Amino acid sequence: MLARLHEPRFVDLAPAEVYATLLDEGAYLCSERTMYRLLAEHTEVRERRDQLRHPTYAAPELLACRPNELWSWDITKLLGPAKWTYFYLYVMLDVFSRYVVGWMVAHRESAKLAQRFIHETCARQGIGRNQLTIHADRGSAMTSKPVAFLLADLGITKTHSRPHVSNDNPFSEAQFKTLKYRPTFPERFGAIQDVRAHCHVFFPWYNTEHHHSSLALLTPYDVHHGLAEQRVAARATVLATAYTTHPERFPAGLPHPPAHPVEVWINPPKTRATEEARGLAATRGGVLDYARPGQLLSAHCSDCQRPGCLEAPA
Repeated sequence: MLARLHEPRFVDLAPAEVYATLLDEGAYLCSERTMYRLLAEHTEVRERRDQLRHPTYAAPELLACRPNELWSWDITKLLGPAKWTYFYLYVMLDVFSRYVVGWMVAHRESAKLAQRFIHETCARQGIGRNQLTIHADRGSAMTSKPVAFLLADLGITKTHSRPHVSNDNPFSEAQFKTLKYRPTFPERFGAIQDVRAHCHVFFPWYNTEHHHSSLALLTPYDVHHGLAEQRVAARATVLATAYTTHPERFPAGLPHPPAHPVEVWINPPKTRATEEARGLAATRGGVLDYARPGQLLSAHCSDCQRPGCLEAPA
């Protein structure tokens, strides 16, 4: 049947025309629907009009098992002193530990600034070749050629979110929400110096004092620098002492502090691999957190020498 459809007299006709012509000639080979099915199996069916055909994007499935395997970065707008004025905050986040490894404030969003931001952050963290994956959405700076060439030169794998799917980059989005929902976050900033001053206070708090609910109430600093097990053991001692002193206050028995995540997923695959990862986490005494690989230290501004800051030129 496919050979008949490829005949010169039928090759440019719709299956309905072919079906009707063959019937008028006293021949029945198959139904119109079967013709469509055969053509579709050989990718020979398409929209006749000149329309844009969007490609199918697979969801990024990324796994982080330790710091400095996977970073996530994004840029957010901060309101300036007048309407339609903005400052742009670049933030690089370690997915496994939620530790902010670098940030920068600039007057604009550009590929050149993004290239400098990534290069200096990786240099300050001592990132080696084939060590790191950096995930981002599909903003113009993230998908630019300067950034792509830089990552290729550094031996860093890059991944991107699907178009118009914000939850493919959940950790950066969540970090921005924490920033903007803080009581001290102003409605507007008067100058870029005000933004930098605010960030110099916020990011040390976020890294070293903020007890993250998805990190078993540990700080990003604890997880990033390998102090998680020590913190959990100390909390277990405190709870055991409290239980020994007042067992009547714990009707469910000896309390235990929550275990810190040993794996973090972005879009975990809905396959057998997920169940195997769950079993691995159970044997290691940890828990799974759904968000791919990352390792970090702390970047410093060349001017102020404060952790994480990479100041952009005005």
